[in-house]
Amino acid sequence: MPNDLVVILTALNLEYEAVHRKLADPQVTVLESGTRFEVGTVPGTSCRVALSLTSKGNHSAAVLTERAIEYFSPAAVLFVGVAGGRRSSIALGDVVMATHVYAYHGATSEDDGLKARPRAWEAPHPIIQLGQHLARMTERAGHAPGNGEAPRVHFGPIAAGEVLQNSRDSAEVVWLRQHYNDALAIDMEAAGVAQAGHLSGLPIGIIRGISDRADGTKNGAEDRERQPRAAANAAAFAVRLAAELVKEAELTAKAAEEKRSVMAQKDGTDRDGGSVVNTALSSMVGIMAGRVTDSTVHVGGEAPKASTPAELVTELDRFGERLTRHHADGTLDADIHNEAQVELSIARRAAEKHTADNPPSPKKAALTLRKLRGLLADHPELDADLAALIAAAGDPT
Repeated sequence: MPNDLVVILTALNLEYEAVHRKLADPQVTVLESGTRFEVGTVPGTSCRVALSLTSKGNHSAAVLTERAIEYFSPAAVLFVGVAGGRRSSIALGDVVMATHVYAYHGATSEDDGLKARPRAWEAPHPIIQLGQHLARMTERAGHAPGNGEAPRVHFGPIAAGEVLQNSRDSAEVVWLRQHYNDALAIDMEAAGVAQAGHLSGLPIGIIRGISDRADGTKNGAEDRERQPRAAANAAAFAVRLAAELVKEAELTAKAAEEKRSVMAQKDGTDRDGGSVVNTALSSMVGIMAGRVTDSTVHVGGEAPKASTPAELVTELDRFGERLTRHHADGTLDADIHNEAQVELSIARRAAEKHTADNPPSPKKAALTLRKLRGLLADHPELDADLAALIAAAGDPT
């Protein structure tokens, strides 16, 4: 079964409460580190949401995102809240979903001034496609929430820094205008969340309700009205997106299972295990085998399979040797090889600790291998082995 849980994180308590109001029967979950989540369901769906508060800033957002991913192994992570708008065409209360995130404080200081060192993360194509579909459906239906006219949802870059912006002409604003002029909104958490998502290989969505212009016109009285409305609009869109993500994952998994079943019946191949069974009497079967173990034939590469933690450790060691060979023949550069070996070591330690009396944190080895798979995305020759290792570690998805 696909994972039916989406993590939603917020920086402010009013943003947290806006999402919390959309959930049914939330129950508290406390991690060993002390981080608290409330896990509830989206009414009328099979989607569960794990909600937590990160506080302000990219660093704390990155750490809490990583913790949430490690503990829940979710289908996706959404960061939801308010932000300052940078386009007059985007109305206060509208929603912006990031197509990519800029970390705009990266620079080098030289004698003739600061030189930008841009860093950006693109949102995964499928999650943006789904978000755009939901936005179109909302506009076609003319659906309006209880607080007035339905907000529009815009798609474009969001710039994330470490400074609360509220000026029209400051040096920071000039910097943004010069180097990140296409940003639709500005916040203080999106870069940290995007980085954590990039390292984990999980889908990440940044969803912001526009509460002000970040141009010096903010004031307490207006914020008390605009922030809750912008937060509520962002929360409504995010919860709908979470439910659709889970729904699509379930449909995709069901279609894949049906396809495997049909193919297995058609050619007698066990697609999950990669073994071929000859059901005909007194006949011969000709195949191209990747590996033969006793009387079992494995098709499609090495197809590692481990039924015990000890066997999994052995297969991880074999994969480490493959990485070294790829590095030696020049197909894997030194930086990626070193990072991959670090992740592989983490997965190996998790597998070694996996005993009946001392279980690891949920799917620790599998989660680490999923990170490794994202790191090696440009090396399809290693992908099949990693997929099999992830399954062997206890995460068939």
